[in-house]
Amino acid sequence: MDDIDRFLKEDLGNEGDITSDSLFTNESASAEIIAKEDCVVAGLDEAKKVFEKTGAKTTLEVNDGVFVKKGAIVAKVKGPARSILKGERLALNIISRMSGIATETKALIDLCRKINPRVTIAATRKTTPGFREYEKKAVILGGGESHRFGLYDAVLIKDNHLKIVGSVEDAIKRVKEKIKDKIIEIEVENEKDALVAAKMNVDVIMLDNFDAKSGADIAKKIRKVNPNVLIEVSGGITKENIQRYASFADRISLGYLTHSIKSKDFSLEIRIF
Repeated sequence: MDDIDRFLKEDLGNEGDITSDSLFTNESASAEIIAKEDCVVAGLDEAKKVFEKTGAKTTLEVNDGVFVKKGAIVAKVKGPARSILKGERLALNIISRMSGIATETKALIDLCRKINPRVTIAATRKTTPGFREYEKKAVILGGGESHRFGLYDAVLIKDNHLKIVGSVEDAIKRVKEKIKDKIIEIEVENEKDALVAAKMNVDVIMLDNFDAKSGADIAKKIRKVNPNVLIEVSGGITKENIQRYASFADRISLGYLTHSIKSKDFSLEIRIF
């Protein structure tokens, strides 16, 4: 059972779509999935898999990651009416959620690249349980990057780690003794810790919850110590202030991209034939 099977099971339970099953037998239908607002569309590939599972055929009219205008037909679905209706809400939920994330990511990138053409926008692990793969994919479709996917694919030493270990220096030493083939990143909350991390040649230093002016000052000092370290900023960053951080950061990570984004509106309209 894959993700799509599990998502469908949530809707269909053990008895299926009892409304459609009681109304229809072998009726056929076609449908169009329509964007109800301008957006970067995402989730079409997943929606196609939904309808494959329910027994309908989907033709994508645009590719994931493309900007579409309100009223655009993004996909057409054809097959048994019951098959279309079984997958309707799941497909729309996926497209709406992923498109909201992709659209906001693209908007932030467009803002930041006016200031710094090399800065990147990244997701975090603040995702919906069970849906992380798709939320991070949506960030990528919007032009951003995933960051680490889980706790296993990169080291990120955070404030709670440091509270237990006691110091930035000791934490980095311990990690470097055991980890040889992964990115090592550390989250710092003051200039002293940032410069210690720079001297110890970590791969990424995350400036957490700094105002833009303080962050820019510390970033300059970090680069004097270690010009090769990637400087990430996170915490308290919004669409209104992000350009101030883009002027000095290599990467900006934002939890709200995946934990509190507004979905885009799509509808599925049945066409009888």
